[in-house]
Amino acid sequence: QVQLVESGGGLVQPGGSLRLTCTTSGFTFSTYTMNWYRQAPGKEREWVATITTVGGSSNYANSVQGRFIISRDDAKNTVYLQMNSLKPEDTAVYLCNARRITRGRDYRYWGQGTQVTVSS
Repeated sequence: QVQLVESGGGLVQPGGSLRLTCTTSGFTFSTYTMNWYRQAPGKEREWVATITTVGGSSNYANSVQGRFIISRDDAKNTVYLQMNSLKPEDTAVYLCNARRITRGRDYRYWGQGTQVTVSS
């Protein structure tokens, strides 16, 4: 019954902003590192951003550094991706990922994605 559901995608003009939301259930959210990935048609899946558990740190791909911000709200079991100064090359399906490695097990959960299209 693990669920990760992305929302907030849509069509925006270059230079615009969107905030993506990933709402989760069925696992102990606060113990998982959260990630955003994206995938455009015919291209490999690309890592976008990571945020560790509360008190941890965040990291970004060079392609989005300075434009995107990842954040989390453990009380709501939710992770966000604020996307600013959007470019056409940001067009992709954005996927939410949860990961925890503990006791010899690698737990990985994925959402199904939300479409972001940047076009004039």
